[in-house]
Amino acid sequence: MSDATQEASQAGAGAVQSAAAPSPFPPIADYAFLSNCHTGALVAADGAIDWLCVPAFDSPSIFGSLLDRQAGFFRVAPYGINHPASRVYEPGTNILLTTWKTPMGWIEVRDALTMGPYSGDDGVTPHTRPPADDDGDHMLVRTVRCLDGRVEVELVCEPVVDYGRTPAEWTLVGNDRHAADATGGLVPMRLRSDLNLGIEGNRVRGRHVLEEGERAYCCLTWADGLVAPEDVDEAEARIVATRTFWQQSKSIPSRLVSIFRPSQVQFCTPVARMPKWPP
Repeated sequence: MSDATQEASQAGAGAVQSAAAPSPFPPIADYAFLSNCHTGALVAADGAIDWLCVPAFDSPSIFGSLLDRQAGFFRVAPYGINHPASRVYEPGTNILLTTWKTPMGWIEVRDALTMGPYSGDDGVTPHTRPPADDDGDHMLVRTVRCLDGRVEVELVCEPVVDYGRTPAEWTLVGNDRHAADATGGLVPMRLRSDLNLGIEGNRVRGRHVLEEGERAYCCLTWADGLVAPEDVDEAEARIVATRTFWQQSKSIPSRLVSIFRPSQVQFCTPVARMPKWPP
């Protein structure tokens, strides 16, 4: 390396990045917000869950890529495609519908922190006030349907709990490669899917080609007993129950998503209880 090149390299290494340079993080306005009135998730345009705290809004995060690209994410999308054709909420609901176009076909993905009929005392986030007829399922359900052609779908789930401090440790459940348990957070978690799952270090990955009319699903659950849909029909039934909840609610979704159901306290924005620094 010449002296001039070395000096230029050293100068560049110490230079302050221009404020006009593009940020590696998406604008906050580009995120979709999901809620089950216990916690909330932020979904980036590329299909990644970049923020989620479990089991409650003020719990430590398990996905924190919103703030740090090494702090965990959960993506379901076509392999190698990062920009969707469209993203909308289903009318009158907090269910996110994303449509993807690839060179070989089209798929649609539905994401929801699902709601369902009240089924007994909540051991995950106990209620301090009488529960309503419906409550959060304590699970994130993602369904995929191929609309046309054929599309290779990729799932990557990489929780890094406690604001990026501790990578989750995964263990496959059973012998069919359709479930994996994660430890390291406040509550145990299970990822279940009809895709074949494999553990790669601190992440779980699955890939599968869907043909026109075929469906797939995945679910990250932290519910009591780690209950989760056993197949895509059950997953879609959870989505249907969630759609019914939102559409029959007396409050409009934009108000209802900001209520912490166990105590009926309303908040202004889903902020976590950030850790002290240094720890």
